[in-house]
Amino acid sequence: MKKINFLNLGKHPITNNFLSTANPKNEFFYNLKLSYHTETKLISLNNFVPPKKMFNNRYAHRASASMTMRKAYADLAKKIKKKFNPRSILEIGSNDGVFIKHFSDIQNIGVEPCKNLADLTTKMKIKTYDKFWTFLLSKKINKKHGKFDVIYSANTISHIHKLDETFKAIENSLNEEGIFILEDPSLLKSLQKLSYDQFYDEHAYVFSITALRNITKKSGLEIFNIEELNTHGGSNRVYFKKKTNKKFKISNNVKRHLSTEKKYGIHKFRTYQIFAKNVNKSKESLIKIFQSIKKKKKKIIGYGATYKSSTVLNFCKINKNYINYFVDTTPTKSGKFTPGSHIPIKAYKGISDDVDYAFLGAWNFKDEIYKKEKKFIKRGGKFITHVPYPRIL
Repeated sequence: MKKINFLNLGKHPITNNFLSTANPKNEFFYNLKLSYHTETKLISLNNFVPPKKMFNNRYAHRASASMTMRKAYADLAKKIKKKFNPRSILEIGSNDGVFIKHFSDIQNIGVEPCKNLADLTTKMKIKTYDKFWTFLLSKKINKKHGKFDVIYSANTISHIHKLDETFKAIENSLNEEGIFILEDPSLLKSLQKLSYDQFYDEHAYVFSITALRNITKKSGLEIFNIEELNTHGGSNRVYFKKKTNKKFKISNNVKRHLSTEKKYGIHKFRTYQIFAKNVNKSKESLIKIFQSIKKKKKKIIGYGATYKSSTVLNFCKINKNYINYFVDTTPTKSGKFTPGSHIPIKAYKGISDDVDYAFLGAWNFKDEIYKKEKKFIKRGGKFITHVPYPRIL
């Protein structure tokens, strides 16, 4: 399969490698380049980072840290129970159990390669395999637990390098009338919002519906429905079934999404050349905003030391000369430093009165943040964002 590079975002660290010192030795960096696959129209990193460097016992992200995400997963669990009434469910990438815990009344199995997270769900009495999802693991789970009515995965399949094996393993673990639900950031929304920060080490791929249809043809799975979500700046919830499964009809949503993507030019390399040009312009504009604020001797902090923000900080060379520190609600990040840019991270206790501007590292939770920071806004505090273009809010 031929790949063509279209954007070079420079050297980047491991996004979840929050540092214990501002002056680390031998910090790992890789070249973050994006590629277009001519056959499948898939967009990926040109070179993948070894999974064990990213997913290990020090993994920092907790899906339950966000009120928005806690509610989203609780609502989805209710919806799945009502619509599909499953007797068994498997989650690939179960994180801290924020979703799978809602299925304690049926057989619920987690797969989570980060042992520190798998230990959390094990304590909840959820059988969790601290392994990477593979065909061999699917066979092992099938043998012990049988096949599943529902397999769910949010923001995980895009992390797995071997997609053909991944989808074949999912098909292998589904009951004949079972369904697979995938949630991941939408490539179309990323292009429309110029959110180049969706690309980082963990996101080996950012999926379009066009590419998902193309790459799952070999696996025996097919898309039968799609829902658009606001989470993570714009995501798709994609429903798959076995091709032999006649229980579920293919929704008109599938044709509509494919048509929308075609009109936008998802299948054309030229679309990504334009995207790359606009990303470089965005970088220049964001740097100018930071430089202008610092000339006025104003204080800037970062709000949300997210994985996405790592891409922006390292691509735009924004470091502690511009941002004094980040605040973040995740306890495991507190007292650490951001990867690559080495900006201190403090436990969130509100925004202090001496702060003039806050860079939205967690821009996709803007509505939630605005509700929390009414005092900061009322006294004249302002936020900085780069999506869909750099500006002061």
